[in-house]
Amino acid sequence: MVDMDLGDPTTFWLTVTNIALAAVTLLCFVAVGWGAVVAVLARLRRRWGLAPEPDDHAFATPGLGLTMADGGRKVKDRTKVS
Repeated sequence: MVDMDLGDPTTFWLTVTNIALAAVTLLCFVAVGWGAVVAVLARLRRRWGLAPEPDDHAFATPGLGLTMADGGRKVKDRTKVS
């Protein structure tokens, strides 16, 4: 059994630090888990056809409309461009 005395002045700050580190670690696990769940759901939505295909070459800019990142035309396969 864990014998923890919060009133002991020699171990008080060690106990407080350990509790804070445990809280930060738990928060990190929750953040990584949330990111993994969101990524898996996005992949499943794309696979099932529920989400539109991403167009990472074009950007919607307020006042300008749809702009191209490099000002040119979209290239389908970058490995075959000479």
